[in-house]
Parts: sequence; C-alpha cells; structure tokens
Amino acid sequence: MLAVISSHAPMGVDGVLIDVEVDIRSGLPGVEIVGLPDSAVREARERVRVAIRNSGFRFPAERILVNLAPAGIRKEGSSYDLPIALGVLSASGQVPHPRSGSVMVLGELNLCGEVRPVNGVLSAVGCGLQRGIETFFVPRDNLAEARALKRGTVLGISCLRQAAELFLRLAGGARAGAPQEDPPPSSMEGGEEPEPGCGDLRDIRGHRLLKRALEIAAAGRHHLLLFGPPGSGKTMAARRLPGLLPPLSWEESLTVTRIYSIAGLLPRQTGLIRHPPFRSPHHSASSEGIIGGGPAPRPGEVSLAHEGILFLDEAAEFKASLLQSLREPVEEGRVRIARAGSTVEFPASIQLLLASNPCPCGNLGRENAVCVCSASEVCRYWRKLGGALLDRIDMRIPLKPVAAGEMLGEGGEPSNAVRARVSRAIELQRERYRRRLFSRNSRIPPGDVETYCPLDGECRGLLLQAVEKCSLSSRALHSILKVARTIADLEGSESIRRDHLLEAVQYRRYGDGDFYWSCR
Repeated sequence: MLAVISSHAPMGVDGVLIDVEVDIRSGLPGVEIVGLPDSAVREARERVRVAIRNSGFRFPAERILVNLAPAGIRKEGSSYDLPIALGVLSASGQVPHPRSGSVMVLGELNLCGEVRPVNGVLSAVGCGLQRGIETFFVPRDNLAEARALKRGTVLGISCLRQAAELFLRLAGGARAGAPQEDPPPSSMEGGEEPEPGCGDLRDIRGHRLLKRALEIAAAGRHHLLLFGPPGSGKTMAARRLPGLLPPLSWEESLTVTRIYSIAGLLPRQTGLIRHPPFRSPHHSASSEGIIGGGPAPRPGEVSLAHEGILFLDEAAEFKASLLQSLREPVEEGRVRIARAGSTVEFPASIQLLLASNPCPCGNLGRENAVCVCSASEVCRYWRKLGGALLDRIDMRIPLKPVAAGEMLGEGGEPSNAVRARVSRAIELQRERYRRRLFSRNSRIPPGDVETYCPLDGECRGLLLQAVEKCSLSSRALHSILKVARTIADLEGSESIRRDHLLEAVQYRRYGDGDFYWSCR
C-alpha cells in the first residue's frame, strides 16, 4: 500500500514542497530512504521505528521504501521524522490516509514519540498555502511561528499518537481542532516589540554632528562610516542606532522572521520579529558566515540583517575579499549563492554601518598623541576597505574624543524623541513610494533620482561645484541627492533646499580623493 504525506524542504526563503511517499511490500524487513537524503534524514528510520513502537503502534515487519520527491533536491535535517512515521502508519492501515496534498506535516521525533521543534516552519506554511494546502501539523513549540501568517488551519503537535488521532478526525470528515490550548501570546506577535537593549542616544555626550548623522541615516537607511581614534565613541554610537528605528511593517516582519526561522535563530514559541535586526559579526568571521553558503546554502549575517543594520566594528580588520563581497547586497539588496546545478537567493536589504580607526596605530587625529604610521601605511590600511565599497557609503563621519567638560555635561535628546521624527520621515517615504518596489530614499534607482530629488537652479550649481571640488563619482552625486531628500523629509519639506543640499555634501566629502587626510 502506498501513502503520500506532504512536507517541506528549505531552499532560499521559500523552499520546495516535498512528497513523502511510503510503500510497504513483501520482503525482508527493513527501511530504505531514497531521494538525496543527508545523514540526519537517513537516521530517521531508526528514530521512527522506535517512536512508533513506544507510541503503542505496530511497526510493520515488511520491506518499507520511503521516497522523498522530487528526488533531485537534497533533503536535510530531522523535520521529515513525523511525516515518515505517519506515512508508515497510514501505509500499514493503522491510521487512515488523508486526501493527497491536503495536509503538510513537519516535526522531529524522539524515541518516546514526542515531537521536537524544527527550523523553517514559517516558510513551510507559506509554501504550502501557495500550493493549496490548508491544514498543517507542526511541532507545539513552532505553533506561534506557524500561525503568524493567520491563514489555514495550523495544529500544534506534541506527540506521534496525537498526530495519528488528528488523522482519524480528518478521515472522518470532522474539523481537526487543536486538542490543547493556544500558546501564551508572544511579545513579538502583534503590537510593537519592546526596544532592544541598545542604550539611549542621550548617553552620547557632545558629538552634535554625529547624533545628527545617526538621525538622518536612520530615517533614510543610508550607509554610514564612523572613523576616529579609539575611545572617540564609534561603537557606542553604532549600538544606539537601532533605538532610532520604528517597528517593521507587516511584510518586512514576515520576511525577516522567515530568514531567522530557516537559520534556526528564531526563539521558540514566538511569532513575528517586529523590530529591525542588528547584526555585529566579529572580524574573524568567514565568508560563508557573512554572506551565506554551505553545502545546502544557509543565510549569512547580511541576510540576518535584512531590513536592519549590519555593523562591522573595526572594519579594516575584516578580510579585503569579504568586504568587497558586500557590494552586491549593498547595491542590490540580495545575495545569490551559486552551487552546482542550482542558485539560491536570499534577501539582504541592509543598512551597512562601518566603524574604523583612522590608521593602524589609532592615534591619527588624537590630540597630544603621536601617530607612528607613515602615509603609505595609512593608505594601505584604508585600501582594505576598497574604493568600490567606500563609494557606496553615503555618509562618512570623522570623530575625535570628547573633552572632559562635555563628558560631564547633559546628553541631549533621548532616543524616543528622535525616533518620533524618524518615524514621520519614514512614513512620508512609504507613502511617496507606495507604488514602487522600494520604500526608502537610499533605495531610489539611478533612473528615478531626478524624479524624486529635483533641484532648482541654485542648488544644481552648488552640487556641481561640490562634485568638481571633491572629485566625486556619479554614484556619489546620487548619494548626496538621496541624503538631501532624507534631510528634507525630516523637516517635512516637499522640495530640497539649499541648506539640505549643503548638509548632505558635508557628510559625503570625507574620504574621497584623500580630502580629509590632506586638509586635517
């Protein structure tokens, strides 16, 4: 007898629908699993055998063939345990078989028959809904995640026996309701997520220009470089940027939560991630860890920072090749990982935040300190960042240590006051671009810059002077216009004025053509 149970294989953020086909025939007792299974899937035969017996069912003493179709896609992980077990019970006549393609099943089994949580449940439910599946059996700990889409009938399964009983209800035509209470509401499901533990902007003393730059960068999602000697406040400022960001929209939350679910980083019994992520990998991280990859490609830090911030502290200490690989996600908002026979794409619409010392010894620009680096050493140090990547950084802010008098002074505006202005500017952008594929000023395509960032005659002349004086590229010119558009949005202005443009130029001039180093 043949039984077919639907399941799911992660691939990118969507994945592929998998048919778990179980056939029982006469022959020597044994279980064979085919369809490109990895070692974890092959080991499912022993887990399933013991779990079925310990759940009070009979394991067939016949030849069992399990085929995971389509066979050309590699199957990984333990999420196929429960569908294989239900397929064996259905093929052996111990439980009725539901209509093909009507139920998706996910879950790992332990030897007692209890169901353990798995990764990628949100993507699996989304994939199943697209294929017309309306009923989903998921592990109890994944229930809040699976119900985040608010569609279909999602049932939290605690054990194999419970899943078998629900199969009986489905076969009898009764509506399969969850026999247990719903999980407690998550702080990440609905409403606003509490602010992350990122500190308050008022903790920063002095640095008026820096705090203004953080506000503009948050409002327009502009890429930012902070450079200065150790102790000047680079890392402290960077870690306060997330506190200026409003919660994600519904669509953004779904995508971010899918990525974290696939990566196995979504906390159990939680729903949607509502606040923009903040990722800060160490400079020793590998290329696969930052960009993503592996035999079965998994999202890296750039995808985990999707719709949020990727912070590279001590950026010049990262490998040069790794830094240059960031150009694609910075420019296109996605990452493509090519493997033999397939290409996987992950979203990576990030705000890149870099912090670096001005020179290898760190003393360049520090008062009453001696920089022991030669001009060639300073150039070599900055060359690791590369001109191509630096050209994509919209705002560059030089920092110096704050004087003792300022350190003991008041901190200024708190994060919630600045976040209110940022939120209003973001709503203006979302309304302006509601019919486009982008929603923030930093993502305006080159062909639309003149449409959304028009200049009058005076401003156009000032911009041409800045481009000539600082030897700016065409990308830098567009970058200045986008930053000026954000400054205008923060003031609620429909047009870009002279003061908006001049402020945008001052954030861009440092670092191009050795302007900062030659004029310090």
